[in-house]
Amino acid sequence: MAAPLTAPKLVEDASLKTWTRTEVHALVDLKFQNAEKLELINGNLFDKMGKKRPHVIWQHRILWWLQSVFGPEFVESESPTDVSPEDNLISEPEPDLKVTTRPIQNYTTNPPPQDMRLVVEISDSTLHFDLKVKAGLYARAAIIEYWVVNIPDKQVVVHREPREGMYHSIVTYESDAEVAPSAAPAANMCLSRLF
Repeated sequence: MAAPLTAPKLVEDASLKTWTRTEVHALVDLKFQNAEKLELINGNLFDKMGKKRPHVIWQHRILWWLQSVFGPEFVESESPTDVSPEDNLISEPEPDLKVTTRPIQNYTTNPPPQDMRLVVEISDSTLHFDLKVKAGLYARAAIIEYWVVNIPDKQVVVHREPREGMYHSIVTYESDAEVAPSAAPAANMCLSRLF
């Protein structure tokens, strides 16, 4: 069964304006209601609240696996990331999981794209958005590897070889197939074994 082709919930009152990072940070600093629960993508504000239980469970399982492979000091969950300079003004994605080249406590600002070993989005109802919009954002930033965990179809879509604003290698792995991050080629993950 194909996953629904929907985007995260757009904040309705904010949809008439192109937002910048500076403006969104000001909302957070002013303690504007739920501003810390907003994600800025291409000048639009998306509501990150209300993740469904399957999303939470899959995110935690993959988090634990990544921590066992890379060490907990290199794995971060739902925190802002820089993207390409041309996108940084109006985008500040907060991927579900990311693996950095340096311990996360070493970053006093958002980790830059060149420090991303792996970025992971867990997708239940936002598959199309994660495969198109976020993939483009991460590819333009030359993030070397991006995974989308497709919950409804129990697949991992692996994006590699970012060039010219797009990923040139996109491979889908079924739940019983093994996949390893480029940064840890001996560490095979199989979705069916995680559960």
